[in-house]
Amino acid sequence: MGITSRGVGLLVAAVVLLGVGFRYAYPELTVLGAAAGVAVGYALVTAAWRPRLTVERVADPDRVARGEPAAMVLTVRNTGRLRAANLLAEDRCGGRLVPVPVLRLRPGRDTEVRYPVPTRRRGVVPVGPLRVTRRDPLGLVALARSYGDTVPVWVHPRIHPLSAVPTGAGRSLDGRIDSVPHGSITFDSLREYVVGDELRRVHWRTSARVGELMVRENVDTSLPRLVVALDNRAAAHPDRDAGMAESFESGCEAAASVVAAAIREDLPVSLLLVAPAPEEPADAVGPLDRLAAAELADGGEDMLRAALTRLRQDRLGDTLVFLTGPGARGDLGHVGALRGAYPSVVVGMFGAAEPTAPGAAGLVVVDAADGAAFAAEWDGIRRW
Repeated sequence: MGITSRGVGLLVAAVVLLGVGFRYAYPELTVLGAAAGVAVGYALVTAAWRPRLTVERVADPDRVARGEPAAMVLTVRNTGRLRAANLLAEDRCGGRLVPVPVLRLRPGRDTEVRYPVPTRRRGVVPVGPLRVTRRDPLGLVALARSYGDTVPVWVHPRIHPLSAVPTGAGRSLDGRIDSVPHGSITFDSLREYVVGDELRRVHWRTSARVGELMVRENVDTSLPRLVVALDNRAAAHPDRDAGMAESFESGCEAAASVVAAAIREDLPVSLLLVAPAPEEPADAVGPLDRLAAAELADGGEDMLRAALTRLRQDRLGDTLVFLTGPGARGDLGHVGALRGAYPSVVVGMFGAAEPTAPGAAGLVVVDAADGAAFAAEWDGIRRW
């Protein structure tokens, strides 16, 4: 509850009039002071009355790519029996306030507001809660309350189409490694025959030896597995404007493009952030939501080494795509040490003033101005 400047002035006048009236026995001043005090008390009681409102909000849609249109549909309904007069409402959308017309909203009626959600920047835009301010008729007291929950709108990085996919690493029993475009089926084990198995999978020689039907179990051991590592250290992206690093935004677009291409081709893909997020949103779904919520974090070479150690120990895939900025040019040697664990290692360098030396640290380095340029270079790579 807050008393406006008008209310403060009237309250001070009431105290002064009452004091002077009683001190010098002026009944007229005493009456005026009492009336001013009653007016402030009435304003407090009037503003303290809580209107009964229900708020529903629907994002249309709740997940968009950067730059695509998104809107929020807000419905406010007066569920009380009395008229909620002199109400002012504003809905918070990111960093701005949107006025909502609820002045003199009649009982049982509702009002609907549709307004655009800013999507110029990648991120998670929180929308809400609705802030309703009630004032007394004299404008002496204003009381603000919040209604409804906060609904996030996920602004994903732009996705640039990729036509090329990495090759898999087919491993045979003699230790040879071959490249295959989309994986291959390899013998894994034998098991007992069950009704419904195809007879062409029966291994007759083993069946004759053990005295019962045995069938072959095959697995796809060479299906390409992608690991996308996004360098979100602030030190890797030193050039920032208004808190936003274009090199990091380009890296997010490249990561989203690779992840989307892998999902489209039904390839297993993992997304790793070099600097782990302190707390990811609980309602994040999938890697694109993680990319929308990704932010630059303070961290130096030690954090990079910890992430590379995890990649080396876990061996999450056979194709590693490391996306970073110009501040990490001197760290490519550490990334090159992963070539023993990953047959294919590609580095995407964004925002560099000068091109990276070819074959730096024994890696395939793609210098790109933005995510679209990286996608074009990616399509030109056939074998890594």
